[in-house]
Amino acid sequence: MATSSFRWILQLHRDVPKAARFYAQGLDFSVNVVTLRWAELDSGPLKLALMQSPSDHVAEKGNSSFLSFTVTDINKTVTKLMALGAELDGTIKYEIHGKVASLRCPDGHMLGLYEPA
Repeated sequence: MATSSFRWILQLHRDVPKAARFYAQGLDFSVNVVTLRWAELDSGPLKLALMQSPSDHVAEKGNSSFLSFTVTDINKTVTKLMALGAELDGTIKYEIHGKVASLRCPDGHMLGLYEPA
């Protein structure tokens, strides 16, 4: 039996309630807790914790977390996330195995989207 288990992934954000809305509305995460400084969200077996950054500098381009998600409609998801403040990093790519896209959330963290073929 394992003596430890995975608890959550943590991201730092300037505005925790706004980041929680981004993941809840953009990627259908369930919100368990939201305060001004802390949030916990679920997406199936994945738990994402959001914490207020102790400084204004949260994520530099090229120096952030990268979360990857499988989606059923990449075009719809990209549109929804961009309306919530994400920036598309490049274009949606049409690969033999499916569609892929990279975006940055409003605080600069990278999100990868994959729609299987």
